Amino acid sequence: MKHTDIVKIFKDKAFVGQSVTVCGWVRTSRDSKNVAFVELNDGTSLKHLQIVVDKTVFAGRNDFLPLGTALKVVGTVVESANNGVEIQASEIVVLGDCPADYPLQKKRHTMEYLRSIPHLRVRTNTFNAMLRVRSVLSDAIHRYFQNNNYVYVHTPIITGSDCEGAGEIFHVTIHDFNHKCKTAEEYAETDFFGRKAGLTVSGQLEGEVAAMAMGKIYTFGPTFRAENSNTTRHAAEFWQIEPEVAFAELPDIIEIAEELIKFIIDTVLKECPDEIKFFEDRFEAGLREKLQKVVDSKFQVLDYTDAIDILKKSGVEFKYPVEWGCDLQTEHERYITETVFNKPVFVINYPKDIKSFYMKQNADGKTVAATDLLVPGIGEIIGCSEREADTEKLLEAMRVRGMNEDDYVSYLALRRFGTVPHSGFGLGLERILLYITGLGNIRDVQLFPRTVGDLKV
Repeated sequence: MKHTDIVKIFKDKAFVGQSVTVCGWVRTSRDSKNVAFVELNDGTSLKHLQIVVDKTVFAGRNDFLPLGTALKVVGTVVESANNGVEIQASEIVVLGDCPADYPLQKKRHTMEYLRSIPHLRVRTNTFNAMLRVRSVLSDAIHRYFQNNNYVYVHTPIITGSDCEGAGEIFHVTIHDFNHKCKTAEEYAETDFFGRKAGLTVSGQLEGEVAAMAMGKIYTFGPTFRAENSNTTRHAAEFWQIEPEVAFAELPDIIEIAEELIKFIIDTVLKECPDEIKFFEDRFEAGLREKLQKVVDSKFQVLDYTDAIDILKKSGVEFKYPVEWGCDLQTEHERYITETVFNKPVFVINYPKDIKSFYMKQNADGKTVAATDLLVPGIGEIIGCSEREADTEKLLEAMRVRGMNEDDYVSYLALRRFGTVPHSGFGLGLERILLYITGLGNIRDVQLFPRTVGDLKV
């Protein structure tokens, strides 16, 4: 039906004095003897539009007052001292009524409660703001890469290889639960693809293929990890941005990662000021200042060995002991970023034994040309590396991990046919969204989160 987005009415003073039609859901309402007030939201604005209802015009009617009711309102836009503008209603049509047991009756609900009703929590201010920031953030990511001559490629969601070599993949099968096969090999051979298949944990391997022809590419899509982890930062399904860049060594890809992070945060600050203020007021004091500092800072580059020395000399009793060769835990990452440097930090040259098989081995034989970008308040948000271009070193790393070389024939072949130094990284959309909004749980930056033991529809 023909109507005007509420955000347009707030932004354009030309609507004052004009008759308009708006649609939306009742967020709050107040009734009195002569007048009623309804606050309407259609999802285009964090701010609600107040509808002023003259009871003499709508005598005997209160069907438009219940929270959650969907309305079409015709009326005149007038200036308002409190709201900027409001509408004096001349016609109200109830498009969808809402009963008294509507779960969002209170103004504030716990995040835990809202997770139990994902189909309705999107109507709260928190999720209204989050989804808009998520949308602008996603668009900014595309803008950065498109403006810098990257080609957007769509890598497969169903794959025959495990990019990380960790075995944390969801299996894809058409066999039902009572399918009987004598061996695992027979099970796979009689399945849809004639071999084992799973949901991708990363589009990197296929992205490298595209980069060897197009130079600079990026992927942006869903990835899946069957990791039995029930933390505030892990989900079984998440969106990931993965550029792959030919003719780029580790310092080059670090520069790209820093530029991307600054661009997308700056874009959100400029295009979502109301949403950032909302999150600052309700979830993280000083949020805007924190984000602006990231945009204005030069990121620190710190060798892993130096990071271990800093942690060991800190005098802090960490829950997880620190020794060279250990994987940095969140508590270590936050100490480095928040206490030592107070800004984002690239930790480089990790021990090869704790990193993935595809990372370029350094000349010392102990470390790889890899980096994680750590940010204050959350820890790692980017995993990055130069890719190993030496076939023998790559094969050795795969054999040490017990990987099946037959699953990586095409990937290995790239090293034979005109290989070049190339690098890439993975940025989790939800991780950076957590950082930008100040929300504390990955379940609250996804429309329908997929986590261990939880598959709500």
